[in-house]
Amino acid sequence: MKTQLARIARSLCLAFALGTGGVATAASGDAAEGNLPAQELTPRTLYHFLLAEIAGARGQIGLSAQLYLDLARSTRDPRIARRATEIAMYSRNLVMARGAAEIWMEVAPDSEEARRVLAGLSGAGRAEDINLDAIQFQLARVLAQSNGRLPQNLLSLGHTLARVPDKQAVRSIVMRLTEPYVEVPEAHIARAQAAQAVEDRMGALAAVDRALELRNGWEPAVLLKVQILQQAGAHAEALRVLEAEVARAPASRPLRLAKARALVSAQRFAEARAAFNQLLEASPQDPELLYAVGLLSLQLDDPGAAELHFARALAAGHPQPDLVRLHLGQIAADRGEGESARKWFGEIESEELRPEADIRSALSLARENRIDEARALLQRDIEDPDLARRYLLAETQILRDAERPAEALALLDAALRESPEDTGLLYEAAMLAERLDRMDLLESRLRRVLELQPDHAHALNALGYSLADRGLRLEEAEALIARAHELMPQDPFILDSLGWVRFRRGDHDGALAHLQRAYGMRQDAEIAAHLGEVLWTLGRRDEARRIFADALAAHPDNRLLSDTGRRLGIQ
Repeated sequence: MKTQLARIARSLCLAFALGTGGVATAASGDAAEGNLPAQELTPRTLYHFLLAEIAGARGQIGLSAQLYLDLARSTRDPRIARRATEIAMYSRNLVMARGAAEIWMEVAPDSEEARRVLAGLSGAGRAEDINLDAIQFQLARVLAQSNGRLPQNLLSLGHTLARVPDKQAVRSIVMRLTEPYVEVPEAHIARAQAAQAVEDRMGALAAVDRALELRNGWEPAVLLKVQILQQAGAHAEALRVLEAEVARAPASRPLRLAKARALVSAQRFAEARAAFNQLLEASPQDPELLYAVGLLSLQLDDPGAAELHFARALAAGHPQPDLVRLHLGQIAADRGEGESARKWFGEIESEELRPEADIRSALSLARENRIDEARALLQRDIEDPDLARRYLLAETQILRDAERPAEALALLDAALRESPEDTGLLYEAAMLAERLDRMDLLESRLRRVLELQPDHAHALNALGYSLADRGLRLEEAEALIARAHELMPQDPFILDSLGWVRFRRGDHDGALAHLQRAYGMRQDAEIAAHLGEVLWTLGRRDEARRIFADALAAHPDNRLLSDTGRRLGIQ
């Protein structure tokens, strides 16, 4: 019996070491911290050990943690105490984890890891249960007895204290703990991270700069400085820092990658793509770099390059293949290759992306005038109300684009009978009512949106513009649009409405200023029609003709643009 138990024990311990990194693995890490007990593997110990492992394998993590904690108490073995701590933490039972960590600390008093874990767990749980003095004492001991691991232990302070909810208290602790080590760069990184947590970006930058004084060009400090600058919105300064560091260390991949990402944040897309392409030269099969170049190529209106890089990213094993397939499908759809697009969309298995794939497949069918097939793809029984709403709105879009607004409005009316206070559905119904020239219905739906959500900028703008475009209640229309502009001052369509209502009220110069700004932000066909008409009215005929010519070249099928040009005699 003993021989059989020993054989089982050896097999079990070997499997445990290889499969879970548990007791046997822990032994190698703890061996240097003190003498390990000569633990006898009794039948009772083995039985509990087996029960704990089987419980864990079956997903009964709480039971596994409790069994390991009982084993730690009975054996006083640091390896088992460590394992009990890990499993209790995984099960999110912080009380049990603290109990196991305390045993681990008692039986392995020289273990830096035990002290660090216990300090971290002392900061977990309810705020009133946290003993900050005990945490500070434990961490001070860890730092004082680092034995060559001082830099790593200083860098781990933030992670250890992450569960303490009072971030100002954490910062004070970090400042005190690092005071004896102010000539060590890692101490200032710990201070910078603590300052970041309380949103003191100036303090964080000062700490990082001190770390860089102590260790010039230290990449972790440079990258942290860039992160702090970007969080503060100082993208240009972050980019300047990276450009200088890349010039100093041109072979550094982390710095070059950070620079490429900073160029994206600065919306310098062509330079960003060039930077990512340079990185690709060194790592041509890196799926993340290939994906980044694909996205930037789309941004730069280069679908051919985007398709090539997305296909390579997929072949290289991108971690989100369905996201890549979604982009490839959309590129094919935009090219008018509906069958190819739907093939890509059909291969998407992700639950999260499946609805988007269905909707894009339906839109591609609708572009081929296969309206009934498109609608059938979207008409299904869906329990999730938010998802059902997405499919409904996609179906109404298909009917609207197919010049069947009455059917689309009927769909929305049916949905509104079930959800009469859904502002999104009310707004869409109002827009369809405008297409049908149902001003009474448009106004009643938008008024209802504004009753439910007074600061709905798009509803304010839509109601104001609809009144202004028909020459109705212009003073009220301008007040509605002005309120929308206060809420969204950078929206080009609201600026267009503001310009248009000024034009309707006879303020042509005021109208021109708003419309020029709107068109500078977005070369939309409707904004172009309004701007062209104002320029024509002001006698600036050549400018008006140029605006109409450019806009018609870009939007040859836009009805408002064509009708306005004919009415003014420009075409």
